[in-house]
Amino acid sequence: MLKDFAAPEIPEGIDLSERIAEEQEKLFKNQMAIKEANLPVMVMFEGWGAAGKGSILGRVIKDIDPRFFRVTNMSKITDDDRRFPFLYRYMKVIPEGGKFAFYDSFWMEEVTNGLLKGELTPDEYRSRIRSINNAERSLMDNGYLVLKFFFQISKKEQKHRLKALDSDADTEWRVSDSDWYQNDHYDKFYDVYDRYLDDTNSGGAPWCIIDTDDKKWALLQVLSFINSGIDTALKNHGKAAPIRQNVFQLLPIEDLKDIRLDKTISDEDYRKELKKLQKKLRELHYKMYRRRIPVIIAYEGWDAAGKGGNIKRIAAALDPRGFVVEPIASPEPHEKNRHFLWRFWTRLPRSGHFTIFDRTWYGRVMVERLEGFCSENDWQRAYNEINEFEKELTDWGAVVIKFWVQIDKDTQLERFNERKANPEKQWKITDEDWRNREKWDLYEGAVNEMLKKTNTAFAPWHVLESNDKHYARIKALKIVIKACEKAIEEADKK
Repeated sequence: MLKDFAAPEIPEGIDLSERIAEEQEKLFKNQMAIKEANLPVMVMFEGWGAAGKGSILGRVIKDIDPRFFRVTNMSKITDDDRRFPFLYRYMKVIPEGGKFAFYDSFWMEEVTNGLLKGELTPDEYRSRIRSINNAERSLMDNGYLVLKFFFQISKKEQKHRLKALDSDADTEWRVSDSDWYQNDHYDKFYDVYDRYLDDTNSGGAPWCIIDTDDKKWALLQVLSFINSGIDTALKNHGKAAPIRQNVFQLLPIEDLKDIRLDKTISDEDYRKELKKLQKKLRELHYKMYRRRIPVIIAYEGWDAAGKGGNIKRIAAALDPRGFVVEPIASPEPHEKNRHFLWRFWTRLPRSGHFTIFDRTWYGRVMVERLEGFCSENDWQRAYNEINEFEKELTDWGAVVIKFWVQIDKDTQLERFNERKANPEKQWKITDEDWRNREKWDLYEGAVNEMLKKTNTAFAPWHVLESNDKHYARIKALKIVIKACEKAIEEADKK
């Protein structure tokens, strides 16, 4: 893209100051419009050192309401960031609906620097590009406006500005060794930037390249592009996004009605197996921590199927300093106001830790689908978005284990009545549980579709036959142990 870029000339007779003031006033009005429409806007500023990103950003935001935007600098990567997936630190700072988020650098800097420093192999670079393109597309499909600017400057002009900054005691702090290194190796950086811009340019989120030789003209172009993008997004807001074709290998899986639920274990065998398996899992937890392998265990299932007891037996085997159980309820307003996966991105484990989810991101294609909490387009898209999310996790190195806890309708009724009759368990039964039971057939159909469309080779489903809770607990422990042993074996081969 850079090689084909020709800076637009300033039109003759234009009063730049007057036009800038007009666009700034329009941006203020557009800020109120996006707030009213609940439209989230992400503005990414990338480019060369000394190209003027900071000063232009300051001019862009000077007249808009600071209560409804945030500026974030993403340049610094902490050691803690490195213990999470690549996308984690970016996805956790996406804005709520109706607000701006301005980023002084975003995922471009990390990827291009990684390539330039030799920290990323060609395969790893391509993987990061896929992650970025998928993430941007998913954000846009879920209603986000993504605006991307690259601030271009010639080698000669960059050197001139760096010298000017470096010679002034009040601004020399703004010039780093890496800025001079970039100027000294301008052509090398230019080629990598050009490649990245080509690789991440899309119809929905195109790059806007800004020549910054004239800062007023550059500012006007930025303001105009932002306002134009908002105008278009407001016109398209609420329209259905395309349903993407699944590109991942799916494994066959039985319909729920075909799963035999007569599997049992004796009380004596249960006690012996439980003690042995919990001891084994605790030993594996320490090995997983030493190898920095994260584990994500996702539980879904019928009400009263025994998820809580199952989770308790796994958690009891783990070092309490190295795991967390995340009970997932209806989204809070600030969660509902973002991409539906945001509240799960922000709950991921560090490397070497376990996170156990009591209900998960699959609520999108079950309760949200059936109760009308999202549109049909939303839940139809979600299968592919979930598969991409889980692929990010496994590519990071996480062990992802997904359990569906299965019981039959009669067993559920028996457990509901037992809870109703027992004062110590009455808190477990709600009116919503009874309402959901009336929709058993609808839920079963949705679950079957969910299992079939998300039973990937990298994150398959495991059905726990839980008419006998003891049997289900032992089966779950064995599955977790086997997955951890496999992960350790593969890690030790590297």
